[in-house]
Amino acid sequence: MTSERLVEMLSARLTPVRVRRLSHDALLLAAIGAVELLLLLLLVGARPDLATAITRPFFWWKLAAMGVPTAIALTATLRSFDPTRSPRPGLRGAAIAVAVALALGWLLDATHRSGTTIAGRMQWHEGMRCMAWMAMLALPMIAALGALMRRSAPTDPAGTARAAGTAGAAWGAFVFAFACPHDDPLYVAIWYLAGCSLVAVAARWLLAPVARW
Repeated sequence: MTSERLVEMLSARLTPVRVRRLSHDALLLAAIGAVELLLLLLLVGARPDLATAITRPFFWWKLAAMGVPTAIALTATLRSFDPTRSPRPGLRGAAIAVAVALALGWLLDATHRSGTTIAGRMQWHEGMRCMAWMAMLALPMIAALGALMRRSAPTDPAGTARAAGTAGAAWGAFVFAFACPHDDPLYVAIWYLAGCSLVAVAARWLLAPVARW
């Protein structure tokens, strides 16, 4: 049998593959995120002082500090599913966004000094609880990104896994921000950053094998 004949026989059984669309994946993730946020508000409830919190800059700073890195990391992850795109620029953008958020938080904190001690502002028990909630809320988004990665063809598995872990971790923190009553920049900088970092690192190692093809 000639090689040409063999190729013809093998290709005869092939079926067309639907072209992946970034917009479809983005809509799926948006739907998952909306359902998760709705379930949190219905089952757990929003923070009791939400009506007052939305009038203060600290609350909006916290939302932006979680939301902007989430959007950047999610975009980088989805784009990296294309074998011609790299997640590295998006990862750098997310890191810059976090650095800017921390700087703005420090400035905001400097203009609203309180008499509470650092130990009092840390609230260790509440901080550990927040980290556990953020990790749990990150799981649906990380699982969804892992499923999409399995069907894609990233050429930088480690980078894509890192971007997905970062996106999932930041999203979990963003969702929990609506239920967490703590807006202190020091509290957020320590516990939210620690929780996101742990989740992102764990997800990077768990998702990297999934991204290989």
